[in-house]
Amino acid sequence: MGPIRGLKKRKKAEKKVDQNVFASAASSLLSQPEPLDWWDDFSKRISGPLSESKNLKKFESVFKISRKTFDYICSLVKEDMTARLSSFAFSNGEPLSLNDMVAVALRRLSSGESLSSIGDSFGLNQSTVSQITWRFVESMEERGLHHLQWPSTEAEMDGVKSKFEKIRGLHNCCGAIDITHIIMNIPAVDPANNVWFDREKNYSMILQAIVDPEMRFRDIIVGWPGSLGDSLVLRSSGFFKLAEEGKRLNGKKLQLPDGTDVREYIIGDTGFPLLPWLITPYQGKGLSELQVTFNKRHSATRMVAQMALVRLKEVWRIIHGVMWMPDKNRLPRIILVCCLLHNIIIDMEDEVLDEMPLSYHHDSGYRQQNCESVDKTASIVREKLSLYLPGKLPP
Repeated sequence: MGPIRGLKKRKKAEKKVDQNVFASAASSLLSQPEPLDWWDDFSKRISGPLSESKNLKKFESVFKISRKTFDYICSLVKEDMTARLSSFAFSNGEPLSLNDMVAVALRRLSSGESLSSIGDSFGLNQSTVSQITWRFVESMEERGLHHLQWPSTEAEMDGVKSKFEKIRGLHNCCGAIDITHIIMNIPAVDPANNVWFDREKNYSMILQAIVDPEMRFRDIIVGWPGSLGDSLVLRSSGFFKLAEEGKRLNGKKLQLPDGTDVREYIIGDTGFPLLPWLITPYQGKGLSELQVTFNKRHSATRMVAQMALVRLKEVWRIIHGVMWMPDKNRLPRIILVCCLLHNIIIDMEDEVLDEMPLSYHHDSGYRQQNCESVDKTASIVREKLSLYLPGKLPP
């Protein structure tokens, strides 16, 4: 299976979602909560190291999400998870409920523990854990994709741009782009695996993400091998084609005092090319004071993309660290679902998110890439922006 591109057209997933669906579903869940004893019963099944946790009775300590968010996720996948008869059962023969199955899948994705470890903790064999997790992933691909979409209205995009501007004053900015590597442990003796061998001598798969000011993923592409540079991954994405054709980032322009029009744009680090719709920092030594100041603004604003990828990997630890012999056809779909779950937590305004500590590195050990590709028009626009932002652009 080829790379998954964010918001790629699919028969079901690309249908426009009624804006009231999300609110009504959440409201329904709040008015009709699951039986209060489900978690009490489920937690009693937990054994092994997990059972020794001092916070075992705290739902959030096991699943890293609130009960409200958990219930909403259950409502999304209920039809698919319960449509097919199954023989999923605990070791005592008791069948798994919808909540049980979602709990198993979320624990697998959020802990990154092995199938056998999850099975031992919950009283299941590892085959059952694998089947349940994959059924959940397949369902979320279809049912949750409306949580990852590019702003569809001018009003929504205006809100995004306004929040970006409040960070450090970048006008008309619509997103921040970054790339991270999902590291894999795969056989080096197989020549077919060489394509996954990246410049830092790891076998990895790339995730490219464009993020809004609230760390929400707005567009992703996943599945390309780690041997490819950031610039090449970008140029291979559907987003690049749409932006180049004027079908993306084609909203209201910013008119500078000297009459220059600045189209909507995203920002990225020096690993990306400087384009009319992708503004990167100044490179090299001997930068002017204005250029240094611009870079500081740019870096502070771009931080939301770095933080989003850090949080993604820290919350959904199945893609954190080194993955042991992953199925390279299934892995992109697992990463996509982790991104959907990341966005759902934000959309649900889950307070658990605020309690989680963050590091500042989503790609530890990876050096900054540098792309020398510079569009002349974009270079002029960047220079004028660096003058405009501190109020030094003459009319």
